[in-house]
Amino acid sequence: MVPPDIHDLFLAAASVAGALIGLLFVAISVAAERLSRDKAGAPVHRIRAAAALTAFTNALAVSLFALVPGQKIGPTAVAVAAAGLAFIVASLLFLVRLRQVRWNTARDALFLVGLAVLFVFQLIQGIAITVTPRNPGAVNTIAVLVIVCFLIGIARSWELIGGPSFGIRHEVTELVRRHEGEPADEE
Repeated sequence: MVPPDIHDLFLAAASVAGALIGLLFVAISVAAERLSRDKAGAPVHRIRAAAALTAFTNALAVSLFALVPGQKIGPTAVAVAAAGLAFIVASLLFLVRLRQVRWNTARDALFLVGLAVLFVFQLIQGIAITVTPRNPGAVNTIAVLVIVCFLIGIARSWELIGGPSFGIRHEVTELVRRHEGEPADEE
């Protein structure tokens, strides 16, 4: 049972998820060349696109079923989490099969592991709410996981379109390299 005080969150989340899925389709259209089968790095980009779609679809399905009166959020959370975990396993097997598991794809694999952890939490909370329908803690946790799905989906989409990345480690390393490469001031 979804408590009334969280109903509006799921209403907003369903709207946001629908809009983000539409924008993801636009991003995929823009990045179509990066996703072509014969391009280097295309498998990783395809997994990024699918991961973003999986995260957004998870948020959409959970949010929409949370709005249906009755006890629908638990089974939905379980079903969508199981589908998400199947996607993660398939993606990792795809990378292994194509021999794409390298240091430069470690970040993508880490993202997949993070998404898997999210789906495991969602699966557990979905089971909890199915067993104990009036468990507001489980519903609140699922609501937070929906928000995290948005953040993961947005990050994957940003990488898919080739958006710039500013990491603290990278920026500090570049500053040190530039400082070491500068000639000393002669006075």
